[in-house]
Parts: sequence; C-alpha cells; structure tokens
Amino acid sequence: MRRKLFSAERERLILEELRGGARSLDELSARLGVSTATVRRDLLSMEKSGRAKRVRGGAMRSDMLTGEPVFNEKRRIKDREKELISGKAAELICDGDSVYLDGGSTVLGICRRLGGKKNLSITTNSLMAASELMETGHNLFIVGGKFRPLSRTIVGCLTVKTISSMNFDKAFLGTMGLAGDGISTTDPEEAYTKELVMKRAKKVILLADSMKFGTAYFAVSGSLDDIDVIVTDKKPSAKFAKIIKNRRIELIF
Repeated sequence: MRRKLFSAERERLILEELRGGARSLDELSARLGVSTATVRRDLLSMEKSGRAKRVRGGAMRSDMLTGEPVFNEKRRIKDREKELISGKAAELICDGDSVYLDGGSTVLGICRRLGGKKNLSITTNSLMAASELMETGHNLFIVGGKFRPLSRTIVGCLTVKTISSMNFDKAFLGTMGLAGDGISTTDPEEAYTKELVMKRAKKVILLADSMKFGTAYFAVSGSLDDIDVIVTDKKPSAKFAKIIKNRRIELIF
C-alpha cells in the first residue's frame, strides 16, 4: 500500500513535475496518487509562497510567466490535447488556400495533416514546420530574418519586410497566453511578427489549449478583435466564454 505523502513532500513532487512545463490537475493528481482537490490546496499554498502559478485546469512554475520553455518542452505539455486541436484546425484548410503557419508547438501538428490537400501555398517562420513540409509538394515559402533558438522561429526586421509583402487566406497561430486583452508571449519580436500576420490574413485561427486561458505574458501580440476562430480542447470559463461571444469569435472544440 502506498504511503500517504505529507504536504511538503507533495509540493516538492509538484515542483519537480512543473520543471518540465505546465501540468494539468489530472496529471498532477495521477502522479501524486491524490485527489484533484488535494492538488488544488497544495497549489494554493505554493502560489501564496511564490513557487507556482495556478492557471485554468492546472499550474506552471512562477518563472514561466517571464521565462519560456524550449520548444521540445512545449511540445510535451498537453501533447494529446494539442494533437486533437491541430487535427481539427487542419480541417479548416481548403485546396488552393494561401496559408500562414507560425511557430507554435500546436500549429506544428497541422503540417502532418496536409498530405491530402492540393495546391496549397504555405508561408511559415518556423524551421520545424518547414522541415515537416519539405516533401509535401506544396508551394513553401520560408520567412527570412533572425533565428530565435527558444521557439526555433525566424523573427526581426527582415521578417517584417517579407510578411508585409504577402496576403494570406488563413493564418494559424499559437500562443503562450490568452486573456481579455489578447494573446501574448515572452518575446516582443515574436509578438510583433504574430500581430503583423494577423493584419495580412483574411481569417485568423488561434490554436490554444485550455491552460492558456486567463494567462498573460510580457509581450501582447494582438487583441481578441484580430481573431476570427479559436480552436481549443475544453470550454472556457463562463466569464471568458462571454468575452469571446461578445467579440463574435467562433469557438471550436
């Protein structure tokens, strides 16, 4: 029979789990072998002491609000939900579309679902996405500029020049945070690139798992008014769902 853990032991294990990125309540509950109610109490204590930050449905390290995990870490966070979201988002792409794919780890999943599409023109600032798309036969345009190692994307003034000369039928964007004032990330250059893409696209589709709701980071990319569709895994809180409805944003689960 498993020994009951003291609160200090549980909190130490929670911190170890959060080193790998944000975790849901269910994931932490399973890891510790306790109820989600117990995890919530532990997280409340950890938030008061500044060691963790509660977000909708889970938690992350406090330093993740100013820092950013490397790309491979982000891919492992809620990976099953991201696969479902990217699969649903790929259904929105039609033959002949001009599409922009940004560097989000959820957006990357779309690349593996374009084999059955025809005559797409795909622009991306993500080296990971470009690698996935090389053998698809679609028209592929890779944005130039400064390499950003954390996200494995291209950003900066040269990126702006390229994107400013293009138009897109649909832009698929990821985000680190999604709050009432819009989407946000940790890097101003990354944020500005996303904001510019929004202005060049007829339809902006945001891919965001439910843990992003209510979370804000340093650099705001654009307002909710710039977004046409949000594809997510769970229904947001009643308060945030009302905000989305008032902005006439289509919500897809």
